[in-house]
Amino acid sequence: MENQDNGQLSKKEEQKIRKAFKDKDWHEIKSTDSWVIFKVMSEFVEGFEKLAKIGPCVSIFGSARTTEDHPYYKTAELIAAKLVRHGYGVITGGGPGIMEAGNKGARSEGGKSVGLNIFLPFEQDGNLYIDPDKLITFDYFFVRKVMFMRYSQGYIVMPGGFGTLDELFESLTLIQTKKIGRFPIVLVGRSFWEGLIDWIKSSLLESEKNISAEDLDLFTIVENETEAVKVIDDFYAKYLLSPNF
Repeated sequence: MENQDNGQLSKKEEQKIRKAFKDKDWHEIKSTDSWVIFKVMSEFVEGFEKLAKIGPCVSIFGSARTTEDHPYYKTAELIAAKLVRHGYGVITGGGPGIMEAGNKGARSEGGKSVGLNIFLPFEQDGNLYIDPDKLITFDYFFVRKVMFMRYSQGYIVMPGGFGTLDELFESLTLIQTKKIGRFPIVLVGRSFWEGLIDWIKSSLLESEKNISAEDLDLFTIVENETEAVKVIDDFYAKYLLSPNF
């Protein structure tokens, strides 16, 4: 990863910005966009083929930077192991940190361990606990998100950074707008999430009225692996397992 000093952009980032303003001729547009279209299609096809028969799974999200000795890592590992014992497979983003913990916990119980990896210039390498036939590496975040939404019957959201928040709000938005079916979203770690939830309540709901009160029912905050898996189990005691699309 290239460093930025005093808010200055790196040369590579500058080039990307300048390129966006550069006029392109028709041949360049046609050749570049055509290649992107076929690459996107190939990623969708691979994802659909590999995930179509994995059965009910729960996705575990969280920071790639969480170390193995952190309590959140162990909690994610225990959640994954417990999910497998309760009949679910586990899907993660395929990388290190919380993702590794999720795959490790699933592997420890002999369950399905899926990794939807992404090419990144830093941080992201596939972990060793993913089933070899269930590892997919994507170039495009939006294709990867479709796979998470389509093949997950629930989300366990551990503490994380921008990527974790992106997945959380993507799922909340799609459920709120009824673009996908309702499935349980579980936020683990009250001390981590309470500040965000307080802001959502005070600013989005009460002050600006940008959401409805019932939107707060789309997620549940818990503290440990027992509470997290119980939310998933209780939800599907009422509803039949089915794909989200």
